[in-house]
Amino acid sequence: MAKIEKSKLTKKSKLDDILPLERENYIILGVGLLVIILGYIALSGNQVEGFSQLTLAPILLVLGYCVIIPVGIMYRKKEKIKDQPVEPIQQ
Repeated sequence: MAKIEKSKLTKKSKLDDILPLERENYIILGVGLLVIILGYIALSGNQVEGFSQLTLAPILLVLGYCVIIPVGIMYRKKEKIKDQPVEPIQQ
């Protein structure tokens, strides 16, 4: 019986296979998508050599594509370890 219970703990559930990302991941991906959309809006201004077209838009697009979206994909919550005893601070 103990072997069966142990094997149940090591198996992944079907939900983990279907949805590997959690709620926080989708929030970060949404923020990244919003930053990318703001970058394209800044890029579509009327001026040819304005601040938003030459400076702001590329910064927003690189930030969205190269920083926020990858962080949203790779982010994992840190799990707290409850089994380890807390050691007192020695002075």
